[in-house]
Amino acid sequence: MNLTLASHERTWLLALLILWAGLLFGGFLLGSASLDNSHRMPTWTRMGSSLTLSVAAWSWWLFTRQNEDGGFALFIAIGMTLGFIGDLFMAELLIKGENHILAGIAAFGLGHVAYIIGLVRYSNHAELTGSASRWGALLVWLIVGAVLWFVVVYRGSNEPSTLHYAALPYALLLAGTTGIATGLALQEKAFIPMAIGAALFLFSDLLLAAQLFNGANFPFINDVVWLLYGPGQMLIVFGARWSLLP
Repeated sequence: MNLTLASHERTWLLALLILWAGLLFGGFLLGSASLDNSHRMPTWTRMGSSLTLSVAAWSWWLFTRQNEDGGFALFIAIGMTLGFIGDLFMAELLIKGENHILAGIAAFGLGHVAYIIGLVRYSNHAELTGSASRWGALLVWLIVGAVLWFVVVYRGSNEPSTLHYAALPYALLLAGTTGIATGLALQEKAFIPMAIGAALFLFSDLLLAAQLFNGANFPFINDVVWLLYGPGQMLIVFGARWSLLP
């Protein structure tokens, strides 16, 4: 990946990164505990942190659109934007009632399709297509995703619903993103942060699924979900590109 950013572009991206951290971690440190003790982060700081990453992702595309890596940045920006829309659905800011969960899953799922397309396109273009790394990592993570879905979502339910079963292909999709990113990281170490980010996203969603479908609960569980999910998305948006800058 051949990236060269001007000084003001670097400064802008760094400012967005600092803003994201302030919203996410500041919301947790300075927020007040909710009545049910499930979170400290206000909704506006969570949504603001996600919006900030969307702006950062599109900024990466804007700064790199003229070179050969612009296509990669475009798919990451599309994926992050769909993730932000998914956050709005899950917070019931766009749809009220039980359908907000399915809408959120759909948005996040489409976002991961975009991530996978971007990763595969880049790995093919850069000739980082080693079969053992790509397919081996993908297979391992798909198995991990299926096992975690069974343990966290399915086994804990007395009467599995449509949502429980819908969570399986969704978990496999997220595991697929992690697998593709891991396969790329095994061949190009600069993608290690991105692979870690995809894994954090997967783990955050499995914890959220355990809460939504099977009533899992402990103090500040919603904050723990976001403290996995937020850094996961940040590493997907910033991880590979920043470490590859000259």
